[in-house]
Amino acid sequence: MAEITREELESILARCAATTPGPWEASIEGVGHTGGSSCIVTGGETFDFSGATDLDIEFIAQAKQDIPRLVNELMRLRGWKA
Repeated sequence: MAEITREELESILARCAATTPGPWEASIEGVGHTGGSSCIVTGGETFDFSGATDLDIEFIAQAKQDIPRLVNELMRLRGWKA
């Protein structure tokens, strides 16, 4: 696999920045709330992911915070300014 380029990392950050502002939080049925489906809550919006597992929903919600952090750390380690 080829090394990821600075341009690819910047594109990843741009896609993250273009999404609904965070933080995003997973709202799992039976864990903190009942009477509805599992979903992701984002700055006032709620997104239902019918058919997704609770672990899928948790992963997607955490990606909003995790991906920019990981990309920025990689850029820092390479000596690139974000």
